[in-house]
Amino acid sequence: MFHGEPAHVRAGPARSGRAEFAERALSQSRFGTFRPRAGVPNRRVCKYALAFALAAGLSGCAGGAPTDSFDLSASTTGAAARAPKGQLVVAEPLATSPTDSDRIVVRPTPDTVATLKGAQWVERLPRLVQTRIVQSFENARLLRSVGRPDSKIEADYTLSPEIRRFDIDIASAEAVVEISIKLVREKNGRILAARIFATRAPASANSGASAAAALDQALGEALAQIVAWTAARL
Repeated sequence: MFHGEPAHVRAGPARSGRAEFAERALSQSRFGTFRPRAGVPNRRVCKYALAFALAAGLSGCAGGAPTDSFDLSASTTGAAARAPKGQLVVAEPLATSPTDSDRIVVRPTPDTVATLKGAQWVERLPRLVQTRIVQSFENARLLRSVGRPDSKIEADYTLSPEIRRFDIDIASAEAVVEISIKLVREKNGRILAARIFATRAPASANSGASAAAALDQALGEALAQIVAWTAARL
């Protein structure tokens, strides 16, 4: 059963009957806010919104639902055996709305984003991802110490992440995670290396649990890559 509330569709000065139907159908889907991206022609948005609304609203019914909270896992992959060296600070990842929130994001089309109804992360996603990055480095035992900027360690390096994507792609039925990383030497502020880590995992948005599990799998792969990549540069 899907649960929803009226969604908000950005439209032009005049709306066709088809656009109005799409908006009504979206209000019965399991997704929250439906946001066409700026600059997308209105007819194109209506076309995508209609298709998405029909797909999402087939089993729809009105009504409230409790919100379930989901967590993410740290990587447990170890690095090559060696004596730990250096201290690392992991900054809180940058992100834009709606990723910079506790909502689970879905992407019905390349030009639109929505949030999964009745499901959320246990805390704001950037803070949660920061915690799992720190724990992944701790599990790898690469460094003498690793923490957040407020952890009062004398950092030799700073890892500066940006969450570029963290969503369920409806068209490809995949969880998509893209995290940009910059490794900075604290002594002189020099960027030692930078890379975008992009991973995917099979997914559906039929429930918060299935969406969260797929995103957790994709993040786990990204975290393992981030740790290995960083280890080779310290």
